[in-house]
Amino acid sequence: MSSLLFCTRHLANSEEQMLLAEDGPDLIHSLDPRRCCNINAGGSANYKCGEEKNECLATYESLDYLPSHSEAYKKWLQEKAYRTDWDRWLLMGLIGIGVGMLGFLTHQIIDCLIKLKWKLVENYLQNGNFHMTWICILGSGLAMILVSSGFVVFFCPAGVPCGLPEVTGFLNGASIQNVFNIKTFLGTFVSCVLAVASGLFCGPEGPMIHLGAIIGCGLSQLKSDTLGIHLPFFTRFQNSADKRNFITAGAGAGIASVFRAPVGGLLFTLEEVASFWDVRLAWQTFFCCLMATFTTDLLSSSLDGFVYRGHFGFFEAEKGILFWVKNLLDLSILAFIPTIFLGILGGLLGALFVSLNIKINKLRMRFFSSISKLFLRKTSKLLESMMILVCTVTITVYLPYFFPCTPVRTLRTFQLKNNTEITKEFKREIAEYTCTPGTPWIGPDGVKYYNQTFNQAAALLAENGRRGIAYLFKRGTHEEFGYTSLFIAVAFYFLLSCWTAGSAVASGLVIPMLYTGALYGRIVGLILVSIFGVQTNGYGAWIDPGLFAAIGAASFVSGVSRLTVSLTVIMIEITNDVQSLLLVMVAVMVAKMIGDWFNLPLYSSLLKLKCIPYLDSEPFAGQRKKWLNLELFSARDVMEPCVRVLHLKEKIVSLAQLLANTSHGGFPVVYKSEPDQAEVFLGTITRSHT
Repeated sequence: MSSLLFCTRHLANSEEQMLLAEDGPDLIHSLDPRRCCNINAGGSANYKCGEEKNECLATYESLDYLPSHSEAYKKWLQEKAYRTDWDRWLLMGLIGIGVGMLGFLTHQIIDCLIKLKWKLVENYLQNGNFHMTWICILGSGLAMILVSSGFVVFFCPAGVPCGLPEVTGFLNGASIQNVFNIKTFLGTFVSCVLAVASGLFCGPEGPMIHLGAIIGCGLSQLKSDTLGIHLPFFTRFQNSADKRNFITAGAGAGIASVFRAPVGGLLFTLEEVASFWDVRLAWQTFFCCLMATFTTDLLSSSLDGFVYRGHFGFFEAEKGILFWVKNLLDLSILAFIPTIFLGILGGLLGALFVSLNIKINKLRMRFFSSISKLFLRKTSKLLESMMILVCTVTITVYLPYFFPCTPVRTLRTFQLKNNTEITKEFKREIAEYTCTPGTPWIGPDGVKYYNQTFNQAAALLAENGRRGIAYLFKRGTHEEFGYTSLFIAVAFYFLLSCWTAGSAVASGLVIPMLYTGALYGRIVGLILVSIFGVQTNGYGAWIDPGLFAAIGAASFVSGVSRLTVSLTVIMIEITNDVQSLLLVMVAVMVAKMIGDWFNLPLYSSLLKLKCIPYLDSEPFAGQRKKWLNLELFSARDVMEPCVRVLHLKEKIVSLAQLLANTSHGGFPVVYKSEPDQAEVFLGTITRSHT
């Protein structure tokens, strides 16, 4: 190489050099991409895989999403008659309906199992028998985890829970086996439902994205190698590009169904999942998300616990909006000060969560890989899941024993638009745990009072995540939760959810992330109340712990996932709190910027950990802290000058020598019709099929 230009830049307190090549094929040839893939400091997923990961990388093959413009393809295009895309829209609608039904079924089963589990110990709780409560809750939970983890470890083809990283890698162009298998679908669904219902600190969101993607793949391709089914319908969609688009729509529909957030589902696929995007796909994905949300809302309007309650087609706001905030608050510019602090805190804690989770997963992988026997390795994964549940149930059952019953302090006055004041009763729908049920009465002032008491730790830990988040988001409940219960809950939830993520169960992290952020957001709000008191006037009404719980939830999710636009829209859709839109945007942006200073987002880190090939939109190759801008090179710079080709008939010895002496992922197949004619390119064959 004749010359190199060095450009110095400062990244994360370390000085790195970027190589700018004037004539650089020699330089790029000196970099072995199998050994020198690295992480750029901007947070993209160009990651470094050591020598021990080469075999793992070699198992992946790339998908050709773009058609080869051969003469045969051009001739086919000329003969192809113009046709409308009615069948494509039909499939998008069917995928949305299927995902919506699955989302409804998932929530119904989880709610029924949780109610049944706590109903079994209702008498023990009322009598204060914590030991029998612990035995019953743990016994039912272990039975669920045994099936949940067993389905993943012994039934799913991959033997490990698949999720968002695998879907993202596939949509980026990596061919990952068994991700959209029918057995993977059944194993993920059963494992997700039982894992959430067992009491683990997890949610169904991540698995629902994966399940939605599987439905998008299955309904569009209408074939299954496992079941031996190949239906002769919609055959024109049986190609990599259309399959990718339907999987993208299915993944977005999964988010839309689980959160009742159709716009958020669309933006989530655009921001986090999809690598190939256009306006037409955006419209079709939006329609798919719309149908998924509509189906879930329609079924939820009349069915509760699989029992018909009537009112079919009547969409109640309290059911349709996941964490409905009924009372919107007037805001002040001063509210941005604690919001920025929450954003900083969310970025720091989010980066810590990512780092801790990756270290736990590395330790987990190292330990399981040291077990030589396959059956013992799978059994160890199952036992780890059961051990996590034992710790979780022990904390959620015994920790409330050390907290007394406290009265519900929720009465406050709200200013209405017509300048009249009314006092609203806060109706608590929380299990009293061991506390005595309250008695309502009408006071001398004509206001209805309620002397209900509750256990703060039980409300935060024993209840399921969705209901706990709803408690924390409620407005007008300034002093309902104290510092002790909030600090203890956030510590245990942070650690246990970090440990649970990556274990041998199909679980999601969005609900735990929302819950963790809501807890420390509530603490910040409570600090403001302790300093300034409970404000009832319009100018100080924004000092409400419920408001900062929602902002804290958004900041922590952004700090972990680094989502911005889609997260903001989802937060508005699940709370209906448009008034706090600017505060959520500020917290999300600050949390993302702070988190990017320290490490990659969680899902990009998992892509790196699993060594799933992922090409960023602005790729850089790196070696020894020197960055090479790949935009300076063309495809021919990385191509071999001596092409290794295969003919229609080859000897086994020749194939073995070719595979042993090369590391190519595919080989061109050529054909010579006549001895005196030139060879004609027929296509390519991948290394795994050679």
